Amino acid sequence: MAGALALDVSPLRASRDYRLLFAGQFISGFGSAISYVVLPWQVYQLTKSSFAVGMLGVAEFVPMFIMAFVGGALADYVDRRRLILLAETGLALCCGILVLNSLLAEPMVWVLFVIAAVFAALNGIHRPSLEALTPRLVEPEQLPAVSALTILRYNFNFIVGPAIAGVIAASLGAAFAFTIDAATFVVSIIALLLMRSIPVPVDPDRPSLRSVREGLKYARSRQELLGTYLVDLNAMFFGMPMALFPAIAESFGGASVGLFYAMPAAGSLVVTLTSGWTSRIHKHGLAVTVAATVWGLMIIGFGMANSLWLALLFLAAAGGADTVSGMFRMTIWNQTIPDHLRGRLAGIEVISYTTGPYLGNAEAGLVAGLFGLRASVVSGGVLCVLGSGLLALLLPAFLRYDGRDGLARKMAEDSSRRAGLTTTG
Repeated sequence: MAGALALDVSPLRASRDYRLLFAGQFISGFGSAISYVVLPWQVYQLTKSSFAVGMLGVAEFVPMFIMAFVGGALADYVDRRRLILLAETGLALCCGILVLNSLLAEPMVWVLFVIAAVFAALNGIHRPSLEALTPRLVEPEQLPAVSALTILRYNFNFIVGPAIAGVIAASLGAAFAFTIDAATFVVSIIALLLMRSIPVPVDPDRPSLRSVREGLKYARSRQELLGTYLVDLNAMFFGMPMALFPAIAESFGGASVGLFYAMPAAGSLVVTLTSGWTSRIHKHGLAVTVAATVWGLMIIGFGMANSLWLALLFLAAAGGADTVSGMFRMTIWNQTIPDHLRGRLAGIEVISYTTGPYLGNAEAGLVAGLFGLRASVVSGGVLCVLGSGLLALLLPAFLRYDGRDGLARKMAEDSSRRAGLTTTG
């Protein structure tokens, strides 16, 4: 029984290149999690303005949104490993600039905003390339396990990294924190250099607006893909209460705010470590819909909780549900998208799972200002549940989607493309 639930690490044992990629991204992700906390912390220390910290998010979102399309198109045309290398080299150089700026007697705030924007732009290139490369390194039947390992990496880094980032910044300074991030990128770059070169997709499409439109058209034509984007966007837009955590924590004494942020990640980590069962689930669309519905129900419970321990329990359960949704969404993407479109669709994926939380936090704050904290959280959870049900009715092919059929379709599409090119040639 325990073995059936345990995290499946077979991709790490089976593929040297995946092992190198995972290790490098695990280490660099830890450094990125530190900078994720220290950069806005430094902005606040220099400006004493929460508005300035909020504007940092705007500076990051716009370049990320634009460059995700560009990065996705590039990932379908050039060596994805080399693209990741270039992006990480740029990210390491940005960390170096942050170190130098932090060592000044009066660090310049505008530098922090510029580097935040460049960080986001480079991540818009990095993430689609990484997500498009990973399925090329493992066997198709190992993709559910890869999804779980990817989420484990994110969860670990964003639990441990932020936990020590504040201590490092306060005791050793922002420059030291950014130096750690730069060093972790160096380790990741070495791991990438040790990997074998992965051939580019057959007859790749040259990056252009037409190629981007082709990716969007393909996504719209496939209900199982459209469902992954819309169900997650619905859940995050209506059921994202994180912007309200500081205010809600005040009703529990204020000291609980850190626990509010930590509990979804803790619940997610527990689910990831016991995710062996996911490889035996084939109705992936149904699993995503159920998980998103559970997320909404747990957010309702959080909004109605009158005791701290109950509120934390609901948040942990919500984090676990979000992880189940994320695992199956990632598996659908990896198992169904043809290789020659994988980069462009990965760009759309990046936009889908970053837009929801940004807009959701704004929506939660607006509703809370009009109707109160509890009304904002509970109504958001209710709308999330209703939205999941409505999308299930509007996208029946997504609800019926079976991973075995999706994988067979992808293999047929890839084979057909290769055969067509051979005939043409």
